[in-house]
Amino acid sequence: MAKGGKDWASRIKGEVQKSIIGQDEVIERLLVALLSNGHVLLEGLPGLAKTLLIKSLGAAMGLEFERIQFTPDLLPSDVVGTMVFQPKEGSFRVHRGPVFANLVLADEINRAPAKVQSALLEAMQERQVTIGGETHHLPKPFLVMATQNPLEQEGTYPLPEAQTDRFLFKLLVDYPSEQEERAMMERWGQLTTQPKLEAVSSGEELLSLRERVDDVHLSPPLQAYMLALVRATREAAMAEGAGAKVLSYGASPRASLALVQASRALAWLHGMDHATPEVVQNVFLDALRHRVGLTYEAEAEETTTDEILRGVLSRVPVPAGY
Repeated sequence: MAKGGKDWASRIKGEVQKSIIGQDEVIERLLVALLSNGHVLLEGLPGLAKTLLIKSLGAAMGLEFERIQFTPDLLPSDVVGTMVFQPKEGSFRVHRGPVFANLVLADEINRAPAKVQSALLEAMQERQVTIGGETHHLPKPFLVMATQNPLEQEGTYPLPEAQTDRFLFKLLVDYPSEQEERAMMERWGQLTTQPKLEAVSSGEELLSLRERVDDVHLSPPLQAYMLALVRATREAAMAEGAGAKVLSYGASPRASLALVQASRALAWLHGMDHATPEVVQNVFLDALRHRVGLTYEAEAEETTTDEILRGVLSRVPVPAGY
């Protein structure tokens, strides 16, 4: 089982890296999300290959990919589909929207109004949509990667906390290093086309691998450690005294479940048959940074969510025996 995780990840990464240089950790987190049956919220500036990344991942996995550009005039039917009248037949026929794909890129999700966001997020949670009073199940596997621009906030509709909580991870994408950017120039500076990727896996293989991930062992002390980390964020939201309260709200129970799922998947990818505190700490920031809210005072002092979560990691003791 352990060796299979490393081999599968290496196979996918090797193919994706034919078109993507760098972003190793983001690629790994996307694989964790696929294995965990979760969705990903990606925050980064334009031009950092977010679209190309998930398109390349879909090609390497042999999965269907669709991109939805979210705009203020987008309608829910543009995402999930609608009923279309057929004059020759004299009846309505279901026209499925782009959400009926294995990998869906919701580009700049905060640029569409709440109705459209809710339509997509309902599909994410229920794995089904209703068109014309009839329920249609989405394909398996199904992953949504939504992007946000952290700088431009004019004319946007920020996702409510209850909706961001539905994402397994919130990943921060930064600029490539100088070495990586130089490699991009050398590889593609004279080319006008992207390399063609081959499918080195399949949806069927992914679904079977999820069963192996479920077999990764989580000891009771480790589960207690995860719970203590999540509950510590709620304690930070209830702290009293001047300057003591840095969070307006703590993480929900979905955070505990996300830690369990992501820790199992990451441990399996690293060739382990059990999770450890180091694995939990590895995914902690990505799994919780969108599930807690800063107080006004913390924002005024330019404190970041990651800084507070790192403080939680430093305060909560690691279980004995690890």
